Amino acid sequence: MIRNQFTRKFNIVAYLTAENLALRHQLIVLNRNHKRPQLKERDRVFWKVLSNVWPSWRDSLMIVQPATVIRWHRRAFKLYWRHKSRGAKPGRPRLDAEVKSLVLKLSSSNPLWGAPRIHGELLKLGIEISERSVSGIIKRNNRKPPSQTWKTFIGNHMTDMAAIDFLVVPTIRFKMLFVFPVLSHDRRKVIHFNVTANPTAQWTAQQIVEAFPWDTTPKYLLRDRDKIFGKHFQRRVGSMGIEEVLTTYRSPWQNAYVERLNGSIRRECTDHIIVWNERHLKKILHGYFDYYNNDRTHLGIKKESPTGRQVTKKTSISDHLVELPKVGGLHHRYEWRAAA
Repeated sequence: MIRNQFTRKFNIVAYLTAENLALRHQLIVLNRNHKRPQLKERDRVFWKVLSNVWPSWRDSLMIVQPATVIRWHRRAFKLYWRHKSRGAKPGRPRLDAEVKSLVLKLSSSNPLWGAPRIHGELLKLGIEISERSVSGIIKRNNRKPPSQTWKTFIGNHMTDMAAIDFLVVPTIRFKMLFVFPVLSHDRRKVIHFNVTANPTAQWTAQQIVEAFPWDTTPKYLLRDRDKIFGKHFQRRVGSMGIEEVLTTYRSPWQNAYVERLNGSIRRECTDHIIVWNERHLKKILHGYFDYYNNDRTHLGIKKESPTGRQVTKKTSISDHLVELPKVGGLHHRYEWRAAA
């Protein structure tokens, strides 16, 4: 009995003490020289703590509404968990500022390049980054590669197939020059090309002979139905043991690889120069095809170059990035080099 009375008196004293403390605190706040009581952060902390240890705190609260104290508590709860979980951030890790600046550098130095080309160049520098991240940095939409027909046939005979086509380039005097590239499907490599102002069946057949000397002839040669590929051309190709595969009328997508090559030649080279004559065009295309075969990364062969390009990685802090101009500065190749 005595113990119960002592406990009851202790609870009453504790209640009165807490109530007195709450009222005194509110008087201190009200005595500040403000028209409206200005609560500081320590005041909010006081009421948040008091609301957790004193069940009757609402009865003594007068300067703010109880809902306000509850709102303070909820805000503190959010801040607590935000602070506690800040180490485990969702999504991909942030890219280094150095990588971002490098992507922007490649994009500005090569305005003709999109995200896939820049991504391929970064892979050759030993920088692991996704193509989507590159696209997000340069804020440019990825272009889809042209659609291909005869996919199964081409896939089954990739190593035994070549493709040919003509590309027309005007000169400064509006004379038309015809570019004749020969493309190997296996590695997307340009194995031969020539330029002429007057293409004939005999001239075209001679280009096939020069493109495939000795026993390097492919099994299939994919081409369109242009009249330039006349009987003389067909006889010469047949005598070499090459089987011609003809696309249907008005269906350039059936010869997708060489059509893509012609588009690349235009977009990346001839659309940005003025051709003087046949000799000038040959010189320019020699430089472009050297870049195309040895330096340029291709989507169709997993961001590799046709001849195979070695990956260079940054091995020390002193290594610096070397920018090698190609095709007169229209494109560049990048490598890590040790400081001299």
